[in-house]
Amino acid sequence: MTDYKTRRTMMVDTQVRPSDVTKFPIIAAMLDIEREEYVPAALRPAAYLDGNLELGEGRVLLEPRTMGKLLDALDIHTDDLILDVGCALGYSAALLARLGGTVVAVESDEAIAEEAQRKLSENGFDNAAVVAAPLEQGAAKHGPYDVIVIEGGIEILPQTIANQLKEGGRIAALFMDGALGEVRIGVKRGDNVDWRRAFNAAAPVLPGFEQVVEFSL
Repeated sequence: MTDYKTRRTMMVDTQVRPSDVTKFPIIAAMLDIEREEYVPAALRPAAYLDGNLELGEGRVLLEPRTMGKLLDALDIHTDDLILDVGCALGYSAALLARLGGTVVAVESDEAIAEEAQRKLSENGFDNAAVVAAPLEQGAAKHGPYDVIVIEGGIEILPQTIANQLKEGGRIAALFMDGALGEVRIGVKRGDNVDWRRAFNAAAPVLPGFEQVVEFSL
C-alpha cells in the first residue's frame, strides 16, 4: 500500500520549503490536502513527483514548487472571493478553498468539472464550486473577484478574464514565451492590470489563451 502521507511530507520538505515558501497556511494546506485524490487513478503514483504532471490533451497539474510559490506571491486572505481557471480535477481549488473565502473554479470539460465538484464536496470543501465553461470565459456572473489564478501557461490574458477582477484585485498568470515562462502577479488599476515578475516556471499554454498570429502579404 502506497504511503501517500509520507510522499506528501517529502514533497513539501524537498520541493516547496526549499523554494522559499514559508507561510504556515500554505505549508499546512499542502501537507493536509491529498494531492493523489485529485489526479486520474492511473497517475496517483506520480502525484508527488517534481515537475508538472501531464493530464493529457496539453493540460497539466502544476508542479508543487510552482503552486506553492504562486500561492505565496498572491498573499491570499481568508475572506477572498477567488476564481480558479483550469482547475482540472480540483487540487488547486482545494488549496485555494483552504486559504481563501469562496472559490469558483472553471473547467472546460463537463465530465471533469463534475468529477472535480464531487471530489471537493466529498473532502469537505463546501466553499468551492466548479463551473463547466470555456476557460477563457471565466465565470463572470459570480464575480468580480478578489483573486484570479490561471492554472496553466498563457500568452495573452483575455479581456473577459481581466474584466472579472475587482479594482485592486490580484491575479497570478504564467506567461509563456516559447519554452520559457515566468509567473507574474497583476493588480487591477482602473482599466489596466499592472504586472510584476514573481519567478520562472513553465507549463503548456491553455486553450483560449494563445497569442493570435496575424499574417499579412
